[in-house]
Amino acid sequence: MTARPTSKHDLPPTGEICRMSAVELVEKIKARQLSVREVATAFLDRIDAVNPKVNAIVSLRDRADILAEADAADSALAKGATPGPLHGLPIAIKDLALTRGLKTTFGSPIFADFVPDEDDFFVERMRAAGAIFIGKTNTPEFGLGSNTYNNVFGATLNAFDPSLTAGGSSGGAAVALALDMVPVADGSDFGGSLRNPAAFNNVYGLRPSQGLVPGGPMNEVFHSQIGLEGPMARNVRDMALLLDVQAGHDARAPLSHSGEASHLDGLGTKPKGGRIAWFGDLGGHLPVEPGILELCEAGLRRFADVGFVAEPVVPDFDFNELWRAFVTLRQATSGCELKAHFDNPARRDLLKPEAVWEVEGAMRLTAVQVHAASTVRSKWYRTLLKLFERFDLLALPTAQVFPFPVGKHWPKEVAGRAMDSYHRWMEVSAYASLAGCPAVNVPVGFDAQGRPMGMQLIGRPRGDLALLQAAAAYETVLPWAAGA
Repeated sequence: MTARPTSKHDLPPTGEICRMSAVELVEKIKARQLSVREVATAFLDRIDAVNPKVNAIVSLRDRADILAEADAADSALAKGATPGPLHGLPIAIKDLALTRGLKTTFGSPIFADFVPDEDDFFVERMRAAGAIFIGKTNTPEFGLGSNTYNNVFGATLNAFDPSLTAGGSSGGAAVALALDMVPVADGSDFGGSLRNPAAFNNVYGLRPSQGLVPGGPMNEVFHSQIGLEGPMARNVRDMALLLDVQAGHDARAPLSHSGEASHLDGLGTKPKGGRIAWFGDLGGHLPVEPGILELCEAGLRRFADVGFVAEPVVPDFDFNELWRAFVTLRQATSGCELKAHFDNPARRDLLKPEAVWEVEGAMRLTAVQVHAASTVRSKWYRTLLKLFERFDLLALPTAQVFPFPVGKHWPKEVAGRAMDSYHRWMEVSAYASLAGCPAVNVPVGFDAQGRPMGMQLIGRPRGDLALLQAAAAYETVLPWAAGA
């Protein structure tokens, strides 16, 4: 389809302020053309009107407290304070990230009343940049699976169809963006948790290069090698704005590093085009629901209008071995992190089956198996480096299925093939994760039922700016705007 379908939700139209880009909002706030109170009020009114229908934002703070912070931000500007890059923007943080003084449940009844006394590192930066935290965005329990539901807050519904999943684990963030309840959002991504919901809700999501965005005190050495945080937005410039705030070295995060001086400023330089390796379904290895490849290939044809040429490529690799390596490394991180709850009789029964599966898998692992998986991962990284000698970008579908009914925990079958785990249907997301390369979801359109889909573009290691430049060029030839 070449046009965006009408959302099946019965929603009021978005007001002018909430449809403005984050970049424009910040500029107008700094110029005193809009007050922070006006901006906060507009978004809170939008949340009141929309959120009860989709359940994207949870732990929403009291309006009076938020507006008091907005007034303080306006007062600071009036007194000549230098505004931060997110000054006055109302933002909800994903409920997997620590937020000082604001309830963080991880989607688990175990933490239903947990209020941290510190921020994750990237959250700390967003707060220092002037963001006003209004609440959290919903997520599946401990971020496991790409369907945002939990026993604390319930399910988040797709921005386009209330009968469908929002994806996950950044499902609340994606829906809040698509329905104009927040101007930008953070997400996290181990095996597609940021990219998949962006595709399912027609927005953008960037999984940055490994180490570019420092996470937090709970996961900063081994886990941060695969599980990463990054920006989500309704357009590429807004995504770059948030990335500039989140990114950079932090001594508390030993694997972190500094990226470009400004990704937002760097978008002023247009790419000269280049070559894209189109992986497709990897020569039939990946089961893909009908219609997805066609939408992605239509997106690749749009790239031709901005100087990029796509060529089908299937890397010479044992993808079954690569998936086994992903599962091993996933269990060696997530499973081990959850083991303390599994070992506690009072908490074990509160864990969802996917969490138990991860822990039980972790308990069977040996050091030799983890080392072997790491070796396969390194081999895959070298394979992609070789491809980047010939290509500027790699491309795959962001998801192997369209958004599915929200009541289905996860697809048990894709294109006639049985799925052997709760995340096997997201295998397409593992390739960028294992390589540590930056990957961005860009919207590619809608099927005949109005279900959104996206395509992931993978860039060179630490090539985040070049990747964003390519995504921004693609955005100029889209026949519809992102968001709902």
